[in-house]
Amino acid sequence: MQLRKMSLMLTVLGAVGMMLTGCGGGEETLTCTADTDCLESEICHPNARVCVQTCTAGADCPDTAKTCEALDTSSASSPKICKCSTDALCNTGRETADLECSDAYKVCVPTGTASGCTTNADCSSGQVCESGVCKTPTTGSSCQGEAQSSCTYGQYCASSTCTAVPAPTCPNFANNTAVKNFSPATGTGNIIYNVQKLIFGTQCGSDTTAQIVKARVSFYTKTGTLPTSKEGLNGFFYVKTDGGELPGVPLSNEYQRSADGKSASLSVNLCTDKNFDQIVLGFYFTGGNGYCATFTK
Repeated sequence: MQLRKMSLMLTVLGAVGMMLTGCGGGEETLTCTADTDCLESEICHPNARVCVQTCTAGADCPDTAKTCEALDTSSASSPKICKCSTDALCNTGRETADLECSDAYKVCVPTGTASGCTTNADCSSGQVCESGVCKTPTTGSSCQGEAQSSCTYGQYCASSTCTAVPAPTCPNFANNTAVKNFSPATGTGNIIYNVQKLIFGTQCGSDTTAQIVKARVSFYTKTGTLPTSKEGLNGFFYVKTDGGELPGVPLSNEYQRSADGKSASLSVNLCTDKNFDQIVLGFYFTGGNGYCATFTK
């Protein structure tokens, strides 16, 4: 972390002898809300909200914080920053020992602000609070409930563990490049995380040659909230094994949305040949993942 030294300045300007004075005598830690509040070689720590020095090795760091380490040790793509080890080192060269080394984030922060997080609300968007530390969830992180829960976009909560949604390997998506190339890093659409068999085998109305296949499709949104009715859903498709697509909303009913509006499910009703003992279904939302489901009688 960069410590900003503010000292008395005396400048004589030309013949008029004007003196300019700056802030006197103290040192301060630069708090921040964005990287633009910091020096070019610094970033704003997303949770501690202080400017921290970026680095590639310990030699790049000041004596106050000499360890060069990833900001988020759970993320392989996290930038490296200078981290501290003791309160004493944080206060090196300061007139007043008013800094401490945060146990949660290992950066120098104003005394009394080093406790870290207590809930997810204390963390930046996309992070969760685990044991007092804000972290980016990874596959295998603990979670509660279902749908996205505290997991990252492209994962879902399965048996209290963040799990990546399965890749769509069925032939239904063989020619759908957008679905096959879906990546959570660039995706924008709803994530389908479960497709459950409800009915397979009941006669389809008065048609004695056909049988009903009914699937319950569960999904969550990346941002905002889902519509209050199925008619508000956009870009939802059912995909057949030959790659043919049908709009999914007209085929569906029993739409249910979660209390927070972040996830929902609906039932898709299909008719197929009565002689089929197995069927492979494909579903996707535009900009989201593809999901394959194989049902057997």
